[in-house]
Amino acid sequence: MRRLFPVTDETAAPGGRSGTSGGGRGGPGGGGGEDGAGREWSLAELAAAYAYPEAGAGSGPGGGREPWLRANMVSTLDGAAQHEGRSQPISCPADMRIFGTLRALADVVLVGAETVRQEGYRPARARAEFAAAREAAGQGPAAAVAVVSASLDLDFSLPLFASPLVPTLILTGSAAPQDRVAAAEAAGVRVVTAGEGAGVDPGRAVRALAERGYTRLLTEGGPRLLGQLVAAGVLDELCLTVAPMLTAGDAQRIAGGPAVTLPRRFTLKSMLEEDGFLFTRYARP
Repeated sequence: MRRLFPVTDETAAPGGRSGTSGGGRGGPGGGGGEDGAGREWSLAELAAAYAYPEAGAGSGPGGGREPWLRANMVSTLDGAAQHEGRSQPISCPADMRIFGTLRALADVVLVGAETVRQEGYRPARARAEFAAAREAAGQGPAAAVAVVSASLDLDFSLPLFASPLVPTLILTGSAAPQDRVAAAEAAGVRVVTAGEGAGVDPGRAVRALAERGYTRLLTEGGPRLLGQLVAAGVLDELCLTVAPMLTAGDAQRIAGGPAVTLPRRFTLKSMLEEDGFLFTRYARP
């Protein structure tokens, strides 16, 4: 893996890389070794590259932090966020390492109900490599998962709900079916009302999670949920993997739903590359 942006003395050095997977001894600072041989970045290096913004001193699980919502998505060159309904076919091992790192840095993973069904979501797991860092940051052993669902049409016998390391949450509206709310709570799920009527208000959802100490927020979509977050103006950061693939077809983009009135411009913060995959990180100005 190599860093393409921001450019440093090492990334800009002639002969900094040859071959396809880059990296060398430069690590997160960029650059390859003398022979340009690539190497896989360690989890610690990836964690440093994707660290959440610094926060002031505080108390409680969130450490007094303001909530920061990042999204992690993958897209092909022609804009497909999925192939045959799933993101796995357009991913790669480096993308999955970053996926796992972003989960390990987060307090909570926000995900839409349809994505839970399509992708076969399971609970986040504790990882020994991140245990000390999470404890030092005042975090639990693993990120919680918060599912956005109006109908609560979910199988509560699945491991995500029945046996998570950290209790799973469901964000729903005040008009959610009460029998489904009761079924979720009976399964040990924490149901949080974050909207009037059937739907969830994105801003209210972010606030509700922050009030519970979840301030390092990560969403993995799907496209409908991400579109709602974009439209509501609550997305702070997008980590987008660009896969060197063309799929054609009518697959969804990474964000769906109605267009925003004015396009929102984000600033490029970093770009990594491995085997032709680009790992970009954009944040609001």
